Amino acid sequence: MSAHDPSNGYEGVAEQFIRARSEIGSATVRDWAAQLPNGAHVLDLGCGHGDPNIPILLDVGCRVSAIDAAPSLLSVLKDHYPAVETACEPVETSDFFGRKFDGILAVGLIFLLPRDAQSRLIQNVSDALKPSGRFLVSAPQRSGSWEDLVTKRRSVSLGDEIYKTNLLKAGFEAIESRWDRGGSHYYSAQKA
Repeated sequence: MSAHDPSNGYEGVAEQFIRARSEIGSATVRDWAAQLPNGAHVLDLGCGHGDPNIPILLDVGCRVSAIDAAPSLLSVLKDHYPAVETACEPVETSDFFGRKFDGILAVGLIFLLPRDAQSRLIQNVSDALKPSGRFLVSAPQRSGSWEDLVTKRRSVSLGDEIYKTNLLKAGFEAIESRWDRGGSHYYSAQKA
């Protein structure tokens, strides 16, 4: 997280991000949401402008809260989905509305954070989930770094072994790997 830009560069490229966002990954989110209880309360971390995940969650009957640090993206989300509770803040310092959720998703987010912040975020997510709550997070299985296509900032993957270890340490079990049609990798985990 930059001290000057808590959105990790996304506020400055909000319009470009909105134009470039695709439906890839929608089926993965829909399948994950189908495992949640009826009327589940779900938190979308790094929600951006809401699409495509927020309408999927609302369509399956979830109550949705959302956090993003880019005011421009969150403004679009609030215009399109006024029933969604929102907070404009970095996920790294959020208290997640001070409540527990049935499910939390973080798609296209965790690898934008520094290594230590990624591990802390996994623990914070676990702390904010109800027992048997579900977490869906996208992250490459291979460790490494690359330049984010939109912000041109450095992104970092901790790799499969470290992500799974961090999930287990945080109290998750039944950790599954999933891929979307675009080849992105996801961890789907359930809290004990």
